[in-house]
Amino acid sequence: MCKENKDPKRIVVKVGTTTLIYPNGNINLGSIDELAFVLSDLKNRGKEIILVSSGAIGVGLNQLQLNQRPVSIPKQQAVAAVGQAELMDIYNQRFQVYSQQIAQVLLTRDIVEYPESRNNVINTLEELLSMGIIPIINENDTVAVDELDHLTRFGDNDRLSTIVSELTHAELLIMLSDIDGFYSDNPLKNTQAKLHRRVTKIDDDLMKQAGASNNQFGTGGMVSKLKAAKRVLDVEGSMVLANGKRPKVIFDILNGADIGTLFKGESS
Repeated sequence: MCKENKDPKRIVVKVGTTTLIYPNGNINLGSIDELAFVLSDLKNRGKEIILVSSGAIGVGLNQLQLNQRPVSIPKQQAVAAVGQAELMDIYNQRFQVYSQQIAQVLLTRDIVEYPESRNNVINTLEELLSMGIIPIINENDTVAVDELDHLTRFGDNDRLSTIVSELTHAELLIMLSDIDGFYSDNPLKNTQAKLHRRVTKIDDDLMKQAGASNNQFGTGGMVSKLKAAKRVLDVEGSMVLANGKRPKVIFDILNGADIGTLFKGESS
């Protein structure tokens, strides 16, 4: 699938909550460890890796022993604050096993709206990468509430991962979700749904094929991922959407296996 990307050096990996959290709400330590191994190994190969990680609220719910997401924004912010601290602690533990240094970067919407903030973020990320550090990026949920209240189309880490890809001029965005790729219909409900292996243009017909997320711990759905992919295509970038149940799938993608859906323009 990725053989057309000419061995990308700088890669953004976006991991969804469903990769980090079991359906019962417990933390998927095995998946997190495998993710840390894969990204550390890619770094050892000479790749520049940036991880955009969801999961703060999912981990926070687990830590606070809550079985459902709070309704009020302040409570969601509190859960996210608890979860983000625990999530980074877990990432630190697992990446240290592979002798890989990581850094936390929490972003808000002003990186898009204000040139000074944008430049500061770019400079920070470039410096971290030059130092051989893997930045782990998430939305700053205690400050930015767009993602929490679902009121704007910018509020999810699918969108954030495309912004990070643009800021850093990444050659490839790998988006790991709970589905094998982009289908013509919901494959869980329609056994005849067809997997799109490559998408070169996103139009209204494709958007109609996307459905909403059914996951209580995350915020994104297929509509969100298509909007993210459209942004990638608009800047002539490349994105692969694949199932993140087994993070080692990243190796397969980079080795050119026919996995997931590749979003890449015809001329790019």
